[in-house]
Amino acid sequence: MAASVLKRNNVNQLGDGKQAIIFAHGFGSDQSAWRHQVAAFAPNFRIVLFDHVGAGQSDFSAYSPRRYSSLYSYAEDLLDLCAELKLKQAVLVAHSVSGMASLLAALVEPDRFSQLIFISASPRYLNDAGYFGGFEQADLDALYAAMASNYYAWASGFAPIVMGNPDKPELALEFAKTLAQIRPDIAQAVARVIFQSDHRAELGRLNIPTVILQSNNDIAVPPQVGQYLADHIPSGRLVPIAAEGHLPHLSAPETVTQAIAACLAT
Repeated sequence: MAASVLKRNNVNQLGDGKQAIIFAHGFGSDQSAWRHQVAAFAPNFRIVLFDHVGAGQSDFSAYSPRRYSSLYSYAEDLLDLCAELKLKQAVLVAHSVSGMASLLAALVEPDRFSQLIFISASPRYLNDAGYFGGFEQADLDALYAAMASNYYAWASGFAPIVMGNPDKPELALEFAKTLAQIRPDIAQAVARVIFQSDHRAELGRLNIPTVILQSNNDIAVPPQVGQYLADHIPSGRLVPIAAEGHLPHLSAPETVTQAIAACLAT
């Protein structure tokens, strides 16, 4: 199992500090998105990087629509990784969809984690009675149709909208590239799993200290969602950051690194 877990998720480790930090990437991205934070923390921490199955340099043959039909499977992968590396009381920094996958993992094996740090995470993307997630079902149906019609054209158009920061077009190009590296069938299936998920009911069961980093003008996760997480996670704390878009660890790396460092210092 050891070799298969590490290969399946393309696990990489850096640094030899006692405290481990796991960095979990979001949809359309891979572990390379954390390079700025890795450079900052590797000298003093044990850094654990991985790619979700279907992304980056993961083992694409391990992907199946049935297995990855919910975020619980990504949580299981994360716990497999922790068991193989014998991680306990690790800090888990999770971007976007990895936020809820991390929450689900922490509910099953809370001793694995000492703190969760969410960046642009959401428990539900669809609007609901008394809840603003940012999307109507018609919006998502249009997104799925565009992905199915011409995936690569969709990726090149989607990337700058999600990234924001039009003054830094190289960031949108980078995100478009990692999106394009995902097999279109996998990307479409994963997008549906993410955008149709609803994990609001699990939030109240999380007893691990959790910091929610919320950037500005995030088209995927409006500020109301960050506040909702903070209000419904018992040990949750909202920290607004001076950054734009859905991938602030790439667009404002120093700001995100400083925010993570502040979390580690508490």
